[in-house]
Amino acid sequence: MRSVNFDTSTIEITSTADDGRGIALLENGKRIFVEDALQGELVSLRRINKRRGNFTASVNEVIKPSPHRVRPECAHFGVCGGCRLQHMSHREQISIKSASLIEHLQRIGNLESVKLETPILANSPWHYRRKARLGVRLVPKKGGILVGFRERAKSYITPLEFCHVLTRPFADCMPSLAKLIERLSIRDRVPQVELAAGDNKAALVFRHLAGFNEQDLHLLRKFAKHRDFQLYLQPGGIESAHCIHPPNPESLMYQIDGSNIQIEFHPLDFVQVNAEINKLLVDCAVEWLNLRPSDRVLDLFCGVGNFTLPIARRVKHAFGLEFSEKLVKQASSNAKLNKINNAMFVDRNLDEGDINEFVRDNGINVLVIDPPRTGALNVIKTFDPTLKVDRIIYVSCNSTTLARDAGILVHQHGFAVESARVVDMFPQTAHSEVVILFAR
Repeated sequence: MRSVNFDTSTIEITSTADDGRGIALLENGKRIFVEDALQGELVSLRRINKRRGNFTASVNEVIKPSPHRVRPECAHFGVCGGCRLQHMSHREQISIKSASLIEHLQRIGNLESVKLETPILANSPWHYRRKARLGVRLVPKKGGILVGFRERAKSYITPLEFCHVLTRPFADCMPSLAKLIERLSIRDRVPQVELAAGDNKAALVFRHLAGFNEQDLHLLRKFAKHRDFQLYLQPGGIESAHCIHPPNPESLMYQIDGSNIQIEFHPLDFVQVNAEINKLLVDCAVEWLNLRPSDRVLDLFCGVGNFTLPIARRVKHAFGLEFSEKLVKQASSNAKLNKINNAMFVDRNLDEGDINEFVRDNGINVLVIDPPRTGALNVIKTFDPTLKVDRIIYVSCNSTTLARDAGILVHQHGFAVESARVVDMFPQTAHSEVVILFAR
């Protein structure tokens, strides 16, 4: 990265990038991405850099502010990389994410006529995140142990005093975690602490690269008891995680579908980070599918059964496919917990092979697809359009890969976009969830 000199006494921000940065045009006609600048603002710039052909800068002064500019809640805003849109009104955040989705569907998927329904919003855009990963680092020059999220575009750790997006059990835990780790014999060998909260309990998972001694274990248990946390140690891979307090922990759980279904999960399992929004998302998917008692539904990337189990209550049979054998076992356990006998879960690598034989053999006529950020390209490309699937719900946390897959479903497999909504799963960040119903 190198510094570049331009006349930047004033510059107008003309649009917004997908990551929330403002975009302006330099005197040479090149675009420049400006941190913490909003569309329509007149600003002066500082620290103009060029890296890999892209110009970037930060705001020196906002000369003409946008009406959508608000005061950030967090004292760490601008340094912490945890969220980037706290300077933008929540209404404008939704507007920007909606516009970005439409642009991706048009440019990448060649879908010109998609209209979005009312976004799915929570009661509050704060204190929603029930899962997170905190970085830990020993930095003697900064006072010792630092606990927090990484700084923007850097590997440094922002030592957090309070986090406005973490759910309440975790919002103020970082200073006390730093003091705890400072007292451990292997304080420089604890790189991460994973946070996970259910409706019932909250858990910490300490990733550690060396063994704890007895005094360390005493301190860890005392801390967990005082904060009413479950505390796990993870010396190796995910399978090595084990609870040291309390001796027999109850499973983390959350309720969905009008509280009629209880989902249990391990602290390291994938679950949607926003509990309230997840409930609304499941309700939306069930409503849009207009499920019938004769339907046979296949949930791809099913996780712990978040969509599969509510759907199973309404149809003849529901199946879930998931790469992780561990998640398949948990989903099967959740089916038993809820006395659901018409759901079956199978471990399957959905990035290889195809699902056509499974769909045909089991008479599937409805699909639910909730893939990781990379999307479901293999599933979509290999899909046999002669199969009798007439409805697909696609849930995505990446509108770029969603638009790619949506274009294939529409232009190659004969589906049409029936409904689409932005889902506000990640307020204050540039990330968003999207749900689309395809039908034919």
